[in-house]
Amino acid sequence: MAVMEQVCKAREITSVLRVSIMSVLPPVRNDRIISQLPKCFSKGAALHTENGFNTKVKTACQEQRTGTVGFKISKVIVVGDLAVGKTCLINRFCKDVFDKNYKATIGVDFEMERFEVLGVPFSLQLWDTAGQERFKCIASTYYRGAQAVIIVFDLTDVASLQHTRQWLEDAMKENDPTSVLLFLVGTKKDLSSSAQYSLIEQDAIKVAQEMKAEYWAVSALSGENVREFFFRVASLTFEASVLAELEKSSSRSIGDVVKISNTTSNLYATSKKKQPSCCQ
Repeated sequence: MAVMEQVCKAREITSVLRVSIMSVLPPVRNDRIISQLPKCFSKGAALHTENGFNTKVKTACQEQRTGTVGFKISKVIVVGDLAVGKTCLINRFCKDVFDKNYKATIGVDFEMERFEVLGVPFSLQLWDTAGQERFKCIASTYYRGAQAVIIVFDLTDVASLQHTRQWLEDAMKENDPTSVLLFLVGTKKDLSSSAQYSLIEQDAIKVAQEMKAEYWAVSALSGENVREFFFRVASLTFEASVLAELEKSSSRSIGDVVKISNTTSNLYATSKKKQPSCCQ
């Protein structure tokens, strides 16, 4: 009985904290509410192809056992060659604008986007990094601690796709490959002819499979697939965060409050090894 009383008291405290934090933050926009797992772009290159969220994640959200996941910021870094459209991609989603007057990002910039996933508040911090070589080491200092990496290339520029492997390697020098979700995104789909796109998509899917990344093709100009892509990023990052939180809880749980097996670890593991930073 004493154990159960402690458990109930802990849940009550968690609920009070959740209400307190929620009261400080502005409400999540209606168009940032996610109740179902968004579909992948291509089943040939997806992090997973299930139709819904992990059952353990849905149960945890229903029972309010997501710990601090809903109140922390998950870091997403966006990397890729100069002028592939990283900033335009972020601005199209966050501000619903497209600026034709291109200005190269100097160092890094970031945007914050708040969501509600399965009834739980969740935030993404999108770090827009410079693609110029002279800013590479400056930008790489901000790579550390990412929960997801978006590697961007230009669908009309094959060379930019080839360079994505190096961008991935640079990003993984500062992160644990077993805990980072990877996304390979082709931009400027509106500028690519059907025949040209068909050819580069085949290569892009192969690269994504090698990276263990999820592939998407988008257009910041028209907005095609941009919202769907970022909703997918938010959903999968949220799911991975909750699963990680549940695993931590299982190792320190009281009685039978949480029973999660360790089979959920490394769901999105990559084969890359840590390398020393280029700036060292």
